[in-house]
Amino acid sequence: MPPPSRHSSSSVVRLVSLPSQFPPTNLRPTATSFFLGILFSLFPYDYPLLWTATPPPDTYFATLETHLQFLHASPAIIPRILHIVIAVGLLGFLIKLYRPSESNMLFDGASLVLYMCGVIVYMANIVKGLRVISSGKYDTELVEGELAVGVKGVPAGEEKPLGRDDSLKVLAASNTILALVLMGVLVLQAGQWYAERKERQEMERPSKEKAPGGGKAKEGHKGTNGKKKI
Repeated sequence: MPPPSRHSSSSVVRLVSLPSQFPPTNLRPTATSFFLGILFSLFPYDYPLLWTATPPPDTYFATLETHLQFLHASPAIIPRILHIVIAVGLLGFLIKLYRPSESNMLFDGASLVLYMCGVIVYMANIVKGLRVISSGKYDTELVEGELAVGVKGVPAGEEKPLGRDDSLKVLAASNTILALVLMGVLVLQAGQWYAERKERQEMERPSKEKAPGGGKAKEGHKGTNGKKKI
C-alpha cells in the first residue's frame, strides 16, 4: 500500500482544523447590519416627520401611508426572510454564550440584551403600527398605558386615540429607537473584537521574547554574517 502523499495529509489537517473555526463570529454583526440597512432605506420617509423644523406638506402623510400599506402587504416570503434573519442573529448569540468566557459574558450578554430590546420594539411598535396603518382604523388605537394612568391630567377613560399623523410619527420614532439599539449592538461587538485582539497580542508577546534565536539574537547573527573578511 503506497504511503499517503503530502497533499492528502494536508487536506486531512484542514478538515480536522475546521471545527476550530466554529462557532462563526459573523452571524450577529451580519444580521444586525441587515436590519440597519432596512431602517436606512426607511430614513428618507421618517426624516420629514422627526428631524426637520418645517412641517411636511399635506400630501406627505397620504404618500407615506400608501407606502407603508404597500410595505405591509408585501408577499409572505418577505417577512419570512426577515424573521429567519432575526432567528439567525439570535442563534449566533446563543452559540457564543455556550460555555462563555468572561469576554463573552460581558460583551455578548449586553449585546443580547440590546438585541432582544430591538425585537420587542419591532413586535410591539412596528408590527402593530403597520397593522393599524394598513387597516386605516386609527380611532381604535390608544397609546399604551393611557387607560390605566391617564396622560397630561386627563382622567382614565377619557383619552383621545391617536390620529393618522401621530401614528405615523410614532412609527418613525420606533424606527429611530430600533436603529440606535442595533448600533449599540455593533459597538459592543466591535469592542469585544478589539479587547480579544489586544489580549491575543499580550499572550503572544512573552512567547516571542522567550523563543530561541529570536529578537536580539537574530540581529547579532546578521551582524556577524555581514562583516567583510580583510
